Parts: sequence; C-alpha cells; structure tokens
Amino acid sequence: MKVADLIYSRSDIFSITENQTVHEAARYLRERQVRSVGVLTPGGMLVGVVSQSDISDKVAAENKCPAWMRVSEIMTSHPIVVSPSAHLDECVRLMEKHGIYHLPVVDETETYRGMISAQDLLRVIASDEKARADMLESFLFSGR
Repeated sequence: MKVADLIYSRSDIFSITENQTVHEAARYLRERQVRSVGVLTPGGMLVGVVSQSDISDKVAAENKCPAWMRVSEIMTSHPIVVSPSAHLDECVRLMEKHGIYHLPVVDETETYRGMISAQDLLRVIASDEKARADMLESFLFSGR
C-alpha cells in the first residue's frame, strides 16, 4: 500500500501558517482532534511541522506565553517528508530511524498533501494482519 492510498481518501488537509500564534495553533489542533499539522507559507509551501509536543515542550514547559509566540518560533523546520508514491513500509522505517510520529506528504510539485501518522500506519498494519489471520482460520477450519 502507498501513502496516496491513505491520504487521497481524506476530505480535509490540516495546516496552519507560520505567522499564527502558538495559542491559535493549539486551538486548531484541539478543535480538529489532530496531534500535528503542516506549517505553510502564505503561498502554500511547506516550511515546517508543529505538534502538540512542540507546544508542550517549547512553550508550556518553558513557561512562555502562547499568545505572544509565533508558530515559526517552535515549529520543526525542514521536516522529513514523503511523497504520495512512497510505500507505507518506507514511512515506518523513516519514523523509526528519526524518532518521529508524523510525516508530511509533499508531491512532486512541492504541494503539501497532508500528514501520515504512526497511528495511521498501525491501523493499516493491524487490518492487514487481521485479514491474514481470518484467511488462515478459514483455510484451517473450513472442514476439509
């Protein structure tokens, strides 16, 4: 399965701009019930990623004011990205290698297409394993 199989079925692509306040970003994440979003320039180019952990580690834990800070101050710049044509096992390897839980998806035209999470990958893997187990059970216990 490829990244495109997951992200192109989604109706929403969540993103914020680098000029928004951290407070606005935190509310955006909470309202949409996501843990990470792409940070885009006004022209729509991906320049970073901001996550709930960025907010808690770089703002709350440092006792800084989220209303006065900009997303550009806490985001992860130059994030590791994947293309829609990447296989999901490549995503797993990248996440494991770099200790990250989200991968922005950027196509060949440098357009941000969404985010793949470790939770997305876990859902697919679990579904595939369940299908294999069901097939094996059917084969073994079909009464042959």
